[in-house]
Formats: sequence, C-alpha cells, structure tokens
Amino acid sequence: MKEIIIATHNSHKVEEIKPLLEPLFKVVSLRDLGFDSNIPETGLTLKENARQKARCIWDKYGKDCFADDTGLMVEALDGAPGVYSARFAGEGCSFEDNINLLLEKMKGKSNRKAYFATVICLIQNGKEMFFEGRCEGTILEEKKGMEGFGYDPVFLPEGSKESFAQMSMEAKNRISHRGIATSKLVEYLLNR
Repeated sequence: MKEIIIATHNSHKVEEIKPLLEPLFKVVSLRDLGFDSNIPETGLTLKENARQKARCIWDKYGKDCFADDTGLMVEALDGAPGVYSARFAGEGCSFEDNINLLLEKMKGKSNRKAYFATVICLIQNGKEMFFEGRCEGTILEEKKGMEGFGYDPVFLPEGSKESFAQMSMEAKNRISHRGIATSKLVEYLLNR
C-alpha cells in the first residue's frame, strides 16, 4: 500500500482525516516518523501556511505528503481569528482559551455569521496541488457538545441543529470544511 504523510502534530486532525484516506493509502503521521520539530506557519493566508508545512516535510523526507491549514472567519470580527485561529489567545494557548476569548469578543454582537475554511496542499512527486473546503455557520453564545476539537463547541453549521461538537466524526466529516477539502483530495488521488 502506498504511503502518504500528513504534515501535522495535531492528533485530532489525523483522527479526522485518516478514515477518509484509508484503505487507499497508509497514512503516516509526523508522530509515526518521529518528527517532533516545529513546522513554520508564517504565511498570511491559509494557502501559504498549508504550502509551507507540506514543503517543509517534502524537503526533509522527499515523500508524498499533504498539510492543511484551517481558519475560523467571524464576520463581526472582520474575519478574525482567521489565519491565527489556533493561536488566537496567544502562543501556547489551549482550545479552551481560544473559545473563551472568542465568546468574550462576541458578547452583545447580533451578527454571529462565521465560516470555517480549510486549504490542503498536496505535494506528490514534487508537484503541488491545492484543495479547499468551506462550511458556513454561526457562533453560538455558549459551548454545546463534547466531541471534536478547537472551536467545534461554539460553531453551528448552517442547516444543522447540532454544533460540530455534538456530532459524530462521521456526521461532521460529511459537511465540514476539512471533510470537503479532504474529499476533493481523495477524489484527485483516486483518479491519478
């Protein structure tokens, strides 16, 4: 079976993406490789960050790999936290810290529209390809649910009565930004 490296230290992302790619590929995480160095994320866009992470791993191992970058864009906050979603509350912050800061900044705001976006950069035989996914929704006033990670407890996808954190992983993967981008990646890989 062909191997593909997922360039992330985030075990939650690996858990979400792995079932979508297997049995097509053996998905190898950075933990599997014993790679524990920080990967730079200095881009100003999701695409730049995804490319930077994938390129870092390609340059080191020379193996097919992909990386994603994801952001939560909140209309009332002029698109913040955006590219800084993972470190919204500062370097080394927790998911909880980010959610608390977001809820604080959203107090009293009637416009709660937001969307998640994911960009995946695949590097295969040295060639770069990009796949994007987007999920529209709103920011809840309080956390709901225990599943998922990141902002999942406060994000209500459009047309749903459940936050991402109230859904099973399978249900979330069908409609989420990462699920959509990964489906495009899988479709591309299947047709190669």
